[in-house]
Amino acid sequence: MILIDTQDTKNIYTVIIQSCTVSQTHSMKKILVTGGAGFIGSAVVRHIIQNTQDSVINLDKLTYAGNLESLTDVADSPRYAFEQVDICDCAELDRVFAQHQPDAVMHLAAESHVDRSIDSAGEFIQTNIVGTFNLLEAARAYWQQMSPEKREAFRFHHISTDEVYGDLHGTDDLFTETTPYAPSSPYSASKASSDHLVRAWLRTYGLPTIVTNCSNNYGPYHFPEKLIPLMILNALDGKPLPVYGDGMQIRDWLFVEDHARALYQVVTEGVVGETYNIGGHNEKANIEVVKTICALLEELVPEKPDGVARYEDLITFVQDRPGHDVRYAIDAAKIGRELGWKPQETFESGIRKTVQWYLDNKTWWQNVLNGSYRLERLGTGK
Repeated sequence: MILIDTQDTKNIYTVIIQSCTVSQTHSMKKILVTGGAGFIGSAVVRHIIQNTQDSVINLDKLTYAGNLESLTDVADSPRYAFEQVDICDCAELDRVFAQHQPDAVMHLAAESHVDRSIDSAGEFIQTNIVGTFNLLEAARAYWQQMSPEKREAFRFHHISTDEVYGDLHGTDDLFTETTPYAPSSPYSASKASSDHLVRAWLRTYGLPTIVTNCSNNYGPYHFPEKLIPLMILNALDGKPLPVYGDGMQIRDWLFVEDHARALYQVVTEGVVGETYNIGGHNEKANIEVVKTICALLEELVPEKPDGVARYEDLITFVQDRPGHDVRYAIDAAKIGRELGWKPQETFESGIRKTVQWYLDNKTWWQNVLNGSYRLERLGTGK
């Protein structure tokens, strides 16, 4: 005869009740993440595998910015699968949906560098507009044959940018979810177009879509053509730190891991048909960002390259980008109010973590630099 203490029995019941509650509120989902080998996408994949019980199908074409080395921490998880697929390939998209049977889509696959869009706009039109259309159609065909219960729970979450709203130059305004679209570059115009398609597929076909627009992301695993990693790596190498124009362009900086948490919250808790702006509450002029990086490197890497007295001496002002927006800034009050999200990192804490990560992960970025990208300046429009 086995005697069970009444307190033990209570505890057992409590555990059973709690586990039932958890499974009812959020059963384990299978999430198809497009662009999951990119900067933001890989942060989303790492977050889901490391901090939730959900599974991920990472669909990525592996263009220049897609890097599976950003996913080595989760690649061996039984809840992770990788598909090297182009979102412009309709037959392959249909196969992935049929084979993996996802409960939700998080669409991050995009050409994303403004300077590259100035030099070669065609790729942006194909991937960001035509690719999004193909993915919407594949998702719709798959969604239509789901059981009513699964159809109700399905989500198509489209991840976009604050650049669709245009420029806030000369005002103290913030971008809200109702700010009219006024994109300036081929990149932001292609993303604006994809946002419109996603909303139209909800309005016309009932596909349960949600859109998020984010501010400038930064953090670990960032491809070195972007401002922050470019400045860190050039400074370490004693190369010039090219700053556009007078360096007074203002951006709202969002730590990528804060963004990944927000995106997961939106796809699991967000309301269909809503738009959520995600920002870091960190408006900084580009020149201030570069000087902050230099100050951190003075502290963390005092041994400088030959001929460099101060990292700041490497700052070089270069001709501005054509059509360069002066200021972006996001009002992220809605996602805070409705979903309870707020960033955990300040710019100061996030930029320190980022600089330290690049110092600690030379192999990752050296492998990237050994590829096609050589820290050159893009986007002159020539």
